[in-house]
Amino acid sequence: MSEWTVKPGGHRGSGKQHLTEEEGRRRLETYGARCSTRQEWEARAGAIREGIQKGAELYPWPAKTPLNPAVHSRRDHAGYTVENVVFESLPGHFVTGNLYRPQDAGTPLPGILSPHGHARVGRFEDHGQIRAATLARMGAIVFAWDMVGYGESRQLNADEEGRLTFPKLMGLHLWNSLRSLDFLLSLDGIDPDRIGMTGESGDGSQTFFAAAVDDRIRFPVPVVQVSAHFYGGCLCESGMPIHEGDGYQTVNAEIAAAAAPRPQMIVSDGADWTKNVPDVEFPYIRNVYNLYGAADDVELFHDAEGKHDYNAVKRAPVYDFFIRRMGLRAIPDESGSILEPHEALRAITENHPLPGHALRGDDQMARAWAELTGN
Repeated sequence: MSEWTVKPGGHRGSGKQHLTEEEGRRRLETYGARCSTRQEWEARAGAIREGIQKGAELYPWPAKTPLNPAVHSRRDHAGYTVENVVFESLPGHFVTGNLYRPQDAGTPLPGILSPHGHARVGRFEDHGQIRAATLARMGAIVFAWDMVGYGESRQLNADEEGRLTFPKLMGLHLWNSLRSLDFLLSLDGIDPDRIGMTGESGDGSQTFFAAAVDDRIRFPVPVVQVSAHFYGGCLCESGMPIHEGDGYQTVNAEIAAAAAPRPQMIVSDGADWTKNVPDVEFPYIRNVYNLYGAADDVELFHDAEGKHDYNAVKRAPVYDFFIRRMGLRAIPDESGSILEPHEALRAITENHPLPGHALRGDDQMARAWAELTGN
């Protein structure tokens, strides 16, 4: 058995809160006691990355297929533009999104990935639009896209309550995040050394999952999801065994720490499973950063009176983080960021339909996933 093995139990992909708060705290104490040097932590971080890849059925990394992006329907607003985007993350599976670009800005420009939480309307949600538009006005190229099963992403089966049933959803979601990064980096004028990512809730999970396995994400900001005792209540976060495997176990707080020593901000609140972050999770993560002499490169914003959201109170310190860390420009406020009607944001339209080879339903997706991953 590996030295990292913890007593079996906890997460089994059930989609529930898998540990008590005390169990989560004790696990971090156990892990921390075994990582007193940078070398010990880097061995641990390597096991975590490999565990995520294997649990998500992405080990070794699959060969990347052409994205075949279509970018259309540009709209011009004061200081930024918006375009609609669709690309293939794997043959027949399409990622739908919007690309926000600053106007009259020089190059190279920083880029920010902006996934959304569990809102049925997906990337169309008001606060997601405002965040992406504001970051573009601040000088970043921003890509926002739909989680699988949300917004326009409707190629898989759903039950009567709208919940997806595809068992490999977590791996597919992570693959879409990494292919979204590939798309962003393919754009003219992007600065590959200044790539950030920020999302809330389920896409707070995606932010630290993606940053853990891909160091091209230089500035991760996971919002209201970093926890030692909660793994996420959705198949897209905890439906595959990324938190435990052959010889190891981990928790989300450790996965977030795997981004060290890259600059990172953790955003938490007082009303959900991140309520203990100032006293439990953040000290652990900061200690990991300290092994690199980079304790000041991980930051915390705790909205003690707030709840599980990505509202203006939480967005303000995130904007400040990107200004200080990525060189974005400060702007007076969010008032110049326009909410567009959902129809204007759609990537799939009568003039831009999905092609005939688009996958339909779980069975077709399972065959495509098996061809991609060998699983």
